[in-house]
Amino acid sequence: MRSFTTVIYVTVVCCFLLPLSEQQYTPDWNSLDSRPLPAWYDESKIGIFIHWGVFSVPSIVSEWMWWDWKGDNPNPELVAFMNRNYPPDWTYADFAAQFRAEFYDPNEWADIFAASGAKYIVLTSKHHEGFTMWPSKYSFNWNAMDVGPKRDLLGDLANAIRNRTDLVFGLYHSMFEWFHPLYLEDKKNGFQTQLFPNMKTLPELKEIVENYKPSVIWSDGDWEASDTYWNSTGFLAWLYNESPVKDTVVVNDRWGSGIPCHHGGFYTCTDHYNPGHLVEHKWENCFTIDKHSWGYIRTSGANDYLTIQELLNEIITTISTGGNVLINVGPTSYGKIAPIFEERLRQMGSWLKVNGEAIYSSVPWKYQNDTTNKDVWYTSSKDKQFVYACLLTWPNNTTEITLGAPVNSSSTSVTLLGSDVGPLNWRSAGASGGIIIDVSNIKTYSLASDWAWVFKLQNVTPK
Repeated sequence: MRSFTTVIYVTVVCCFLLPLSEQQYTPDWNSLDSRPLPAWYDESKIGIFIHWGVFSVPSIVSEWMWWDWKGDNPNPELVAFMNRNYPPDWTYADFAAQFRAEFYDPNEWADIFAASGAKYIVLTSKHHEGFTMWPSKYSFNWNAMDVGPKRDLLGDLANAIRNRTDLVFGLYHSMFEWFHPLYLEDKKNGFQTQLFPNMKTLPELKEIVENYKPSVIWSDGDWEASDTYWNSTGFLAWLYNESPVKDTVVVNDRWGSGIPCHHGGFYTCTDHYNPGHLVEHKWENCFTIDKHSWGYIRTSGANDYLTIQELLNEIITTISTGGNVLINVGPTSYGKIAPIFEERLRQMGSWLKVNGEAIYSSVPWKYQNDTTNKDVWYTSSKDKQFVYACLLTWPNNTTEITLGAPVNSSSTSVTLLGSDVGPLNWRSAGASGGIIIDVSNIKTYSLASDWAWVFKLQNVTPK
């Protein structure tokens, strides 16, 4: 009897001492949502999204070109363009042979992404067109090894990222495919059959996890059917319990109709999601430097791209309110990152070298946007020792900057990141709180940042 009791005691104690990685999750949202988000994700703050595929060959309209051409409601202008410029029997599959990626150098990409200051990347392993960027055994003759580049585009980038940088490697994967016969059969059956997820989606997801070990699974293309049809909870339980990335992987919320913004790891809710206020659940703002398309577009002009100021504004407002940013670039079909994308990424990197301490590993402060100065957004160090006031626009015709939210103390200190001027003079804005910073000693031509500026405040409290 004593030995049996001892066994029970030891078993119970051992269960309580199990590391988090050995916790078993069941295939239901209550259990899956209880999994803590791995800390690396929130600390990273900035990721790069890469939309690349067969759609990069026509590079017109957007990455939805095939659907806009042959879908339920074709774009008349696109149809007319195709009729004028391509043979009558031309199909979308014909573009795949022209997707050669002949100038693709994954080492070059890795160096650009590292220079951007980003901490993780997410590559489209497969978009809604169904073309896989790896030699999938579930996508015969519609993958990058069988047709077009004749190489493992995904694997080559994974190796370059891991060998040359400290960035975390992640993958986007579309659950559905516009024109796949099995998906169309399930759709015709009101999604009461599960031919497509059982024979295509789920095997592919396991294939990329087991072969490439991504630390981000960014799901999409889920919205036409429920999470039950996709067996999303079954896949996620396997991912969290048994997969080779169970301890590090993060996922988003696009796992079936009605699921986004309610279940999953981090929330994306909608594309370009930036609510402008604090959101308690971890979230991500995915947006694209090309304002109109995620994939590369030949017809885009200079005004179609975000300026570096617009890009930094999006980063600052997102991180101030608790989100991460996932910033998209669309490479060309021949494998180059266009100069305007590279320029924006390198500009971002130079800004982060000066101001990164206000971004990486930061947490939201009590106030996100300043109470009186709409051009100021706040972050805080994790230990609450420092508050960072991010100024989006340098004021004209004044040498004072007013912050309405902080309350000073006798030991308050204010410095400008990247400046060698030292502590700045300041004074209290009044009994109700706020401080007025004297920037008369700072010459605009000597500013380390050209676009947005960060004041580091010590020994202040929120009013």
